Amino acid sequence: MYRKEQYVFLGNEPVKAIVRNYQKEDFSELMRVQRESFPPPFRQDLLWSEEQLESHLATYPEGSFCVEIEGEVVGSITGMKINFDSNSVSHSWEEVTNQGYIVSHDPDGDTLYVVDICVRPAYRKLDVGKMLLHAMYERVVYEGMTRVLGGGRMPGYSQYAEQATPEEYVERVVAGVWRDPVITFMLRCGRSPVAIVTNYLEDEASHNFGLLMEWRNPFITTT
Repeated sequence: MYRKEQYVFLGNEPVKAIVRNYQKEDFSELMRVQRESFPPPFRQDLLWSEEQLESHLATYPEGSFCVEIEGEVVGSITGMKINFDSNSVSHSWEEVTNQGYIVSHDPDGDTLYVVDICVRPAYRKLDVGKMLLHAMYERVVYEGMTRVLGGGRMPGYSQYAEQATPEEYVERVVAGVWRDPVITFMLRCGRSPVAIVTNYLEDEASHNFGLLMEWRNPFITTT
């Protein structure tokens, strides 16, 4: 199992943060983190249930992480292993994750797929999201997988949908002309765009588009 300790700064005060695999006793806090992270109009039926969290631990507990600060869980990330075909990128979040239950996890998969990442709003300036993604990167290296992959929302797209296609929007975000709360954050964490997916997740702000982004294992050479 995984456990890492490092410091974050609350103002000028260093405070210890613990990154670890989440456990059953964390479920109520994990569900609270989701509620705070994704308030309406985000679909509330997409937030974790206790049954889904139990399925994560039963299926692939090594890919489920949380960050704890001062005794409170402030963020979480969940992953599953898949075999990724770059020639067939079209899928929805519900299809690839089995409606969030991850039961199609492939123990021999070459890719660690990010099912979900969320951070309580009050802690988003403390690099909690980056710590969670780095735990995923370390898992990929430890298991010798090829990449971390995941579909991100594009919530800033609704502001520009009348003047840009999804592809043009992503190009301008990557160029730094526009900023997207999710895509820009992922770029800062070392992720790179792979493909835009139509009808990835029901999300009005993203016009239901998702952007697949990856982080490649630097110890594995691929062509």
